[in-house]
Amino acid sequence: MALYRLKRIQYLNSDIKTCWNFFSDPGKLAEITRAWLGFRVVSDLPGNMFPGLIIEYKITPFAFFETSWVTEITHVSEPFFFVDEQRLGPYKFWHHKHFFEESGDGVIMTDEVHYSMPFGIIGDILNRFVVRKRLENIFNYRFETLKKLF
Repeated sequence: MALYRLKRIQYLNSDIKTCWNFFSDPGKLAEITRAWLGFRVVSDLPGNMFPGLIIEYKITPFAFFETSWVTEITHVSEPFFFVDEQRLGPYKFWHHKHFFEESGDGVIMTDEVHYSMPFGIIGDILNRFVVRKRLENIFNYRFETLKKLF
């Protein structure tokens, strides 16, 4: 099983509380996700994030193929970081860390994802030619959208 890593660091022109309130609200994810992914939250969301929170999404990673994605918030240290891990979904393994650090008049946000693909070598080939490029595209779009929002 190959383990892949994707890391993004971005400066946000905002205070840490505003950043935390935005990113710790799973309902905001659709605002920073490309429309073609068909991303939507289908579970009821509480007013705050906490360890053990289960969130169910629907995504359409490929045309005419909708699938469920279930994540669990496993760690929370408000307003500095939280971790979500896939419990059911398209990856064999998905571990996503979100860090927020005050810097000058803004916040440095770091996204770090470790993931692996199902289906052995076939999944690794799919990652090389399709999945990695799509993930890069999704995170690049998120980066550009956040520049406009913050």
